[in-house]
Amino acid sequence: MSNRDNDVSRRAFLAAGGMSLAGMASAAGSSISDFSGERAMQVKNTGVGSASVPVDLGDKIERAKIALLGMQRYNWEQGVTAQAMLEMGEVEWTISLARAAVMRQERGRFSVIGGTNPITDCASAGEAVLYAGKLTGDPLFKEAADRMLEVILTTDHKNADGTLYHTQEPSRQIWSDAAYMLSPFLAAAGHYKEAVQQLDGQREVLWNEKDRLYSHMWDDEKKEFKRKAYWGFGNGWTAAALARVIKMLPENMSAERERLIRHVRELIDGCLVHLRDDGFFHDVVNDPNSFVETNLSQAISYTIYRGVAAGWLQESYLKPAEKMRQAAHSRIDRYGLIQDVCGLPHFDHPYLAPEGQAFFLLMETAYRDLKAK
Repeated sequence: MSNRDNDVSRRAFLAAGGMSLAGMASAAGSSISDFSGERAMQVKNTGVGSASVPVDLGDKIERAKIALLGMQRYNWEQGVTAQAMLEMGEVEWTISLARAAVMRQERGRFSVIGGTNPITDCASAGEAVLYAGKLTGDPLFKEAADRMLEVILTTDHKNADGTLYHTQEPSRQIWSDAAYMLSPFLAAAGHYKEAVQQLDGQREVLWNEKDRLYSHMWDDEKKEFKRKAYWGFGNGWTAAALARVIKMLPENMSAERERLIRHVRELIDGCLVHLRDDGFFHDVVNDPNSFVETNLSQAISYTIYRGVAAGWLQESYLKPAEKMRQAAHSRIDRYGLIQDVCGLPHFDHPYLAPEGQAFFLLMETAYRDLKAK
């Protein structure tokens, strides 16, 4: 869908006085005056019929983006939203979201809101902040990034091997979520060795060599797993993080790059063993009694598309990637909401979440970029 079509759709939506998105889809290319009187009533009465669903890929992406940007977001959600906009090439949105992360910077940490602001989650907007600084030339962004980096590089909130704890001080836990939040920012800032060290440290604690999956939570105070289960999207966060860091490593770190490639291949293979016939995974990857959810499929598809495009994954992975992608597409509703991801507010049931929206957009962007090669 072109920018002109999107603009017309939005104007038509407003002109029709709050009509359903069905009208917005069918109205593309029509003038505002087309939606007065009888035509407006016809559109309003469309309801939830076949015309209500997104009409094409561009329409799906636009609706998913609008749904995401309308959601309230905590620090990690702000970070993944900004990253989705960055990878999509949505420059204005990337700068806006990066600026918002800086607006709420406290004690060096981005996007401080509410009562939970661990270092790792707060770092998740870092690449977008750096990008905004380079693009605008505004020193505000670089200065903010430096303050966030100083917290990361000087904190003592880490284990004996130097792996940062994901939970806020004083709690000392390592979670699989942290991979996506921390290492890509470090790599984008040029701290490549530290980025790899953090990924290696998380793997050392959480990785199960036999099952080729990451456990979710390690309690370093009690020296035991708080949650040993292989949380689906925790593995998704890690897979996507590895893909991002691999892309950014310099040529003189080829050994580290090859090691990370091996790690992400093993993780993808470990997940695919448990891929359901319908293209989804269970929330606990190897537990068929846990609920079925959407977002791991999106994250693994994203990772595969990035890996194939970069040449470190074989094209044979595209078949399961497309199966997972089509499964995710079956869960987008007429408002652009990606249904049945591991959902808010406590991530213990299938529902909605900003990261579900963001990874639909990231998946589609990676798919687009692969097709464009």
